[in-house]
Amino acid sequence: MTEIHVATNGDDTAAGTEAAPLRTIGAAAERAVPGDTVLVHAGTYREWVKPRRGGLSDARRITYAAAPGEHVRITGAEVITGWEPDQGAAWRAVVPNALFGDHNPFAREVEGDWVVQRPGQGPRHLAEVYLDGAGSYEVETLEEVREPRERRTVLDDWTEREVPVPDVAATRRTWYAEVGQSETTIWASFDGADPREHEVEINVRRSVFYPTEHHLDYITVRGFELDKAACPWTPPTADQPGLIGPNWAKGWIIEDNDIHDAKCSAVSLGKEASTGHNYCTERGDKPGYQYQLESVFIAHSRGWDAEHIGSHIVRRNHIHDCGQNGVVGHLGCVFSVIEDNHIHAIATKREFYGYEIGGIKLHAAIDVQIRGNRIHDCSLGTWLDWQTQGTRVTRNLYYDNCRDLFIEVSHGPYVVDHNVLASPVALDNFSQGGAYVHNLVGGAVRLETVRDRATPYHLPHTTQVAGYAVIEGGDDRWIGNVFLGGDLAAAYPQGTLGHELSGYGTAGYAAYPATFEEYLQRVDTEGDHQRFLGQLQPAYLARNVYLTGAAGRDGEDSPVVLEGAAGIAVREEGDAVYLEARMPEGFDEARHAAAHAGELPRVRFADAEFEERDGSPVRLETDLLGEAAASGTPVAAGPIASLTAGSARIRVW
Repeated sequence: MTEIHVATNGDDTAAGTEAAPLRTIGAAAERAVPGDTVLVHAGTYREWVKPRRGGLSDARRITYAAAPGEHVRITGAEVITGWEPDQGAAWRAVVPNALFGDHNPFAREVEGDWVVQRPGQGPRHLAEVYLDGAGSYEVETLEEVREPRERRTVLDDWTEREVPVPDVAATRRTWYAEVGQSETTIWASFDGADPREHEVEINVRRSVFYPTEHHLDYITVRGFELDKAACPWTPPTADQPGLIGPNWAKGWIIEDNDIHDAKCSAVSLGKEASTGHNYCTERGDKPGYQYQLESVFIAHSRGWDAEHIGSHIVRRNHIHDCGQNGVVGHLGCVFSVIEDNHIHAIATKREFYGYEIGGIKLHAAIDVQIRGNRIHDCSLGTWLDWQTQGTRVTRNLYYDNCRDLFIEVSHGPYVVDHNVLASPVALDNFSQGGAYVHNLVGGAVRLETVRDRATPYHLPHTTQVAGYAVIEGGDDRWIGNVFLGGDLAAAYPQGTLGHELSGYGTAGYAAYPATFEEYLQRVDTEGDHQRFLGQLQPAYLARNVYLTGAAGRDGEDSPVVLEGAAGIAVREEGDAVYLEARMPEGFDEARHAAAHAGELPRVRFADAEFEERDGSPVRLETDLLGEAAASGTPVAAGPIASLTAGSARIRVW
């Protein structure tokens, strides 16, 4: 086991010792073998690190780490000088195309499957111009740079309402570019600043830490600032490169990093191109849904299984200011853990739009654990799309998102437990087979069936496809949650997407059977598949608490409806976050034993139980604060077992 040292005063022909360090991380990556640690010393490294080898096991990793106590930045950006005044507010710089190699982000558009072009808006590009680290806005004409206009609001793509631009000053930082045969000309405005007196960078490299080969396993990346990659749009039907990621491998650990300013996706645990690459957009002959379905079977035939793919750990990272996703992945994310990350400011610039955006956006999140994360100020907090099976979303803090959680066209079993969902829209549930246990649900809940596309489900704890089906709705379990009412017109304005399908509490399940026996009675008619078509599945409800106008449905076991003032707020104070809660009189009498696996009926389509990844019954006794309730001990509804009536201020991060 060798330590290979890298420093900004090093030499790539040196020995790589602490006394004679290498100059680039890439040179160290050429030398590193299983068991080695690449120790990088303070400074800025402008390179795309492409590991040559991976480790051999969890015990024989290759580790890349910042030296203890030293700030190490690896960036996909280059400094641009030579700015000259142009007309109006514009400045002009000329960059030789040789700087970009074969990836000029000023020439490459944000494009691919499920990109949605807004009416009247031209394409956006993968490039970005940064002033002292802060990004800017691409505009469509040179005149808009010369005479920039403040845009105080933009259209929110999820609720179709006008929302404030997060940084109004940034709307006066704009750029426009023209790409010639040998050089690229950039015009930019800097909100009155003189770029000759500041650091101006442009993103140049597609990725910052990302192999070009598959199956380089067991690599750890720790303690870096990683920023400013010109990475492309990452739909589930395409190659999914991010600013950092394993590129179709197993056993990576990405921890304790500050990861930001990916043009599209920051951390990618996703698929690769051989299983399909934007065929819907390029060929136009079949829907993206069909190509995505095909990619699942193609991947399985090429080694998509637990032995070769997934089981990554993404933890304690600060992930922010990215255009599409904080963490993304289709197929390659299986059996992974995403925990204790702080994710925010994802897709809030709203420069481009498509149906693949979120703080965390995963497809085929089989046996993935998403726990202990703080996710806020995102266009969408977490979006689990297709094959959410064996997935656990637990002890997360969601607030100030346009929507907190979206689970789409999945059959379960999956568990959402002990979370705070404090945004105006808490949950969009376009799935079946879920268990929602001990959550604090402060926003609207939307239920929707999806009968126009069938998606796969799997043999438990494997990637083996067992069948596929449409989403009939229901087969959900809601136990021990606290619901608050709200202003539906504010969450979903009248006439906009989701308004008629949303509400507060579980009242949306009014037409669903209350038991499996009732469901069987409804389908006790002639015919085979015909008798199941359009039949809503059971909703199993127990011990939920409804406040401030939130409502349940008839037939629930031991519901509690309380009058009186109640509310929640999430407050940030420096690095700390507090939950301020006010529970009405009578809340203390609503205490029951914590939910347990025996209360969760098996999932109908997947014919599977709610289990831990090792196949044992799922354990639900640990609350948001990490406190585990003793067996049989009464606990409060919601994610904090000790919460009582009255006012409380509890540190939750």
